[in-house]
Amino acid sequence: MSTAPQPSFRLHPGDADSPVLLHVPHGSRTIPEAVRGGILLDDSALERELDHITDSHTAELAARAAESCPLRPWSYVNALSRLVVDPERFPDDREEMRAVGMGAVYTHTTHRERLRGPDFDQHPLLDRYFHPYARAMTEAVDARIAATGRAVIVDVHSYPSAPLPYELHGTGPRPPVCLGTDPFHTPPELRALAEAAFAGFGGTGIDSPFAGTYVPLKHYGTDRRVTALMIEIRRDTYMSEPGGPPGPGLDALARALAALVGSL
Repeated sequence: MSTAPQPSFRLHPGDADSPVLLHVPHGSRTIPEAVRGGILLDDSALERELDHITDSHTAELAARAAESCPLRPWSYVNALSRLVVDPERFPDDREEMRAVGMGAVYTHTTHRERLRGPDFDQHPLLDRYFHPYARAMTEAVDARIAATGRAVIVDVHSYPSAPLPYELHGTGPRPPVCLGTDPFHTPPELRALAEAAFAGFGGTGIDSPFAGTYVPLKHYGTDRRVTALMIEIRRDTYMSEPGGPPGPGLDALARALAALVGSL
C-alpha cells in the first residue's frame, strides 16, 4: 500500500510521427491510503484480491515493446490499481459489469464478496480519479490525431487461465491471446495484423472471454480516425498465477507486441 499521494496516470512520450497509443489500465497494485480506508478487506485478503484482479507485468510488457520499436509508440499507463477506479468502465448504467458490483468503482471482489460497504459514495473517487484520467486519455488521443491524422489505441491486458466468479462470459474459449474488438473502431485489417503478430503463442481468439476495446467517449462510435484493439493475454503464457513473477514468455510477447506496433 502507498501512504504518499500518487499520480493516477503517466503518459510516456513516443515519437511525434507515431499514431499508436499503448494503454495499460489494469497493471498497478497501488492504492492510496485514503482509498484503502474505504475497502473492507483486511490486508491479507486485499493482497489476494490484488493477485487476482491485477494484470500483472503488463506495464513492463508494454515498456519492453515500446523500447524495441523503431518508431516508438506513446504509452498511457494507469499508476493506480483498478480497485481505486476502473477507467475502462462506463460510469453509468451502460456498464454491464455493474451487475456484479464492478462498475467504474468496484463494490465487490472477483469472488463476489463485499469490497466496499453498501452505503459507499463513489462520486469522490470518480471526481478525483476517473474523470481526470478520462480527460487526459482523450487529450492524448487528440494529440495523436493532430500530429498524424489518426490514433490507434492498443489496450494491453491479461486474464487468468481459469474463470473467476465475477466473469459474466467465463464459459467461452480462453485462448492464449484474446483480441477484443469493437464493430466501429476495429477494422478487419487491424484485427488481421494482431492475429499475425500473436500467431506463435498457440492461437488467438476473438472477444472471448473478454470483448470490446477502450475508446474515449468523445470519439466512441463517431470518429473513424480512432481505431482500437484490446489484447488480453492469458496469464499462464508468461507468469505464475495468480500474482507471481513473470517468466520467459514475457520477452516473446513483448516482441510480438512490438511487431504489431511496427505494422501500424
